[in-house]
Amino acid sequence: MKKQYALIGLMALMIQFAQAQFTLEGEFRPRSEYFGNGGNFTGGSFPAQTATDADEGFIRTTVRAAIIAKYKAETYSVYTSFQEVFAFGDRPQISTAGNGNFRVQEAWADLKLGEFSSLKLGRQPLSYDDQRILGGLGWAQQARTHDAAVYMYKKNKLSLDIGGALNTTLDEVYNTSALFSYRDMVFARVNNKGEKFNISFLALLNTFQDSAVDGSNKSSLLTAGAHADYKTGALSLAANLYLQEGERVGGVDVKGALLASILAKYKVSDKLTLGAGYESISGRKDDSAAFFPLYGTNHAFNGLIDRFYVGNHGNAGGLNDLQVSLATKISGLAVTLTGHYFTEVEDVDGFDGKDLGSEIDLVIAKKFKEFKLVGGYSHFFEPSEISDLPGVKSTQNWAWAMLIIKPKFIN
Repeated sequence: MKKQYALIGLMALMIQFAQAQFTLEGEFRPRSEYFGNGGNFTGGSFPAQTATDADEGFIRTTVRAAIIAKYKAETYSVYTSFQEVFAFGDRPQISTAGNGNFRVQEAWADLKLGEFSSLKLGRQPLSYDDQRILGGLGWAQQARTHDAAVYMYKKNKLSLDIGGALNTTLDEVYNTSALFSYRDMVFARVNNKGEKFNISFLALLNTFQDSAVDGSNKSSLLTAGAHADYKTGALSLAANLYLQEGERVGGVDVKGALLASILAKYKVSDKLTLGAGYESISGRKDDSAAFFPLYGTNHAFNGLIDRFYVGNHGNAGGLNDLQVSLATKISGLAVTLTGHYFTEVEDVDGFDGKDLGSEIDLVIAKKFKEFKLVGGYSHFFEPSEISDLPGVKSTQNWAWAMLIIKPKFIN
């Protein structure tokens, strides 16, 4: 009799899995970085330095290790990922405790509401378009997630996402220590995707709070704009236009702050693509704070060395970024070379000129059968007005190498 019950249970389980899909995956991503000839960097990917580090340069190795479970049924899907980010040497060899960086990275459910709509609820990345304003920040080992609920509607070429996110705890202590860490956020994004032309409109309203005691001292910032891209033949174009109005954390006024960009790429052949682009981000004025790109994947813009808008440059003189690029394939290697020239929009540093320096970024990637290797080198050249100052290096460089393995344990 027990065997019959066991057989019935096994058959029920098989029927359930026949109607659903379960996947268990992993990720192992070590990255070694060399921070050379340093001393001028104040944020971004660059960690705190000692005097010796600044003079001689130093190497740091970090690892993202993750377990990812996906389950898809007829009316819902569930996604959970557990992740630890650690640095080589951050824990004694026989320590009984971890480094405190193990966490639930993502945990969400996507509920099917109808033929064209669903509700995604839980800890999740918010990533749209080129990730200029909302992005997953995949470059950072810890990445970025939001505790949010998002209603999604998609029919044919049109899609609409409306969502809200919270950054609170039970005792209503709000995290204002991080740059632009919000109390709550609501957003809406409309997208129309055609074969050649794609356009999106995004608006998000952030509420920041300085006081965690009585709920006072709130500030609200509205960011709204559009992303568009167009492709025809060998030519592709992409553009962004975003506006910010309201108040930053602490009630700092923001009036007509602007981000505008355009990027063009031309595919000369199967092995060569040329690119050119320009981006302008408004800076601090007498009556307004600067534009800040909030929760985008800022590492992908304005130079890979993260000199601007990666935990830094938040309310400075803005930025003009003129860039040219070349992407090619050599003996199975994907090679990209990009040059940037940076200038200041508003002269707030007291120098006569607005030159902020230039940068060269080289990235080389190689795909193997079951893993991927990526590496690069970046070199930043200070303008003469800054490099002539005492204690400032004229150049800074950074090199990195990363291994990416994503095993599928159960599929």
